Amino acid sequence: MDKQIKTIGALIIASAIIWAAVIVGSASALKGTECYNEIQNILAGGVVSHLILIWGPLVIFLKKKKESNSEDGAKE
Repeated sequence: MDKQIKTIGALIIASAIIWAAVIVGSASALKGTECYNEIQNILAGGVVSHLILIWGPLVIFLKKKKESNSEDGAKE
């Protein structure tokens, strides 16, 4: 159980780091300019990387956990 909590915690921290990079990247691109297309690309990249790197593995992890819990419940 402790390993699972650390895994979820690491994924949450990774998510925060990705979005911090997106915000800093957006701020530096906005500095003194009006370039919506650049900002849109940075934000879209952040969303895609967040979905692939964070939520994909998290969903797989939670499905495995749910399956193992249902198997444990069936054995009892």
